[in-house]
Amino acid sequence: MRGAVACALLLPMAACSSGPPTIDVPELSAADATACHALVAAVPDTLAGHDRVAVTGDTELGAAWGDPAIVLTCGVGRPEDFTDSSTCVTMDRTGWYVPDEVLLSDDESRDVTTTEMNYRPRVRLVVPGDYRPEGFSDSIATIGKLIEKTLDRTGRCL
Repeated sequence: MRGAVACALLLPMAACSSGPPTIDVPELSAADATACHALVAAVPDTLAGHDRVAVTGDTELGAAWGDPAIVLTCGVGRPEDFTDSSTCVTMDRTGWYVPDEVLLSDDESRDVTTTEMNYRPRVRLVVPGDYRPEGFSDSIATIGKLIEKTLDRTGRCL
């Protein structure tokens, strides 16, 4: 019985331990994997004032900065709730889809999961609410410039 109580007490603490962010990408074509490798190789050591941190999983397809981490993943799919009439946050030539429940919310403490929709392969950024609003705009501006240089433009999200 004591073991069960100890386990019940330890499990919530283990769940709170964040550890390094995990990059998980579906299988990519050789061309998409090469493009993602080029993008990730070009990311800066600092993003939105936060130093780069280690990641696990598909380490050549993503990067992270800070604690809590801003996480970039290259080669993600189209967001399930994205439609042709969805609104995107534009930064130069990039178009970042943010779900309406976050985009239209007054709660600046919410994490932002955004996906760039104009270039392929797609890139997702997760920006913790702790870093909003400047961390979000700084992140999409910096990463957007790299996307423009390394990936192929295939569409236009407004």
